[in-house]
Amino acid sequence: MVTIEDVRLLALRLPRSYEALVRDRVKFRVGRIVYLAFSRDEAVMGFAFPKDERVALVESAPTKFLMPCQSDLRYNWVRVRLDAIDQPEMRELVIDAWTMVVPKSVAAAFLMSRGPPESD
Repeated sequence: MVTIEDVRLLALRLPRSYEALVRDRVKFRVGRIVYLAFSRDEAVMGFAFPKDERVALVESAPTKFLMPCQSDLRYNWVRVRLDAIDQPEMRELVIDAWTMVVPKSVAAAFLMSRGPPESD
């Protein structure tokens, strides 16, 4: 099972990424843009994800993925139950979310230096 600590270890290694506590919720940002956010009980992780692909993602695994809250539908956002994913999937989701908010050159340099997410 993936925990918030597993996500934290990866997210804090990503260039320009930092952790913030907002209204008792852990969030990870690049600049002012949030790309990961946890429910207060830390069981669900919201993450940056293309709006036009999220319905297909949720429908492909409805016990794993959740649509964003009503107030977040306007954003590029989706949620996942942490107990439903493994480490490799977590790495893929986190790094993909981070690449949506960081400059393309920063993402490319990081990915070239680190190799694929599974090698972390």
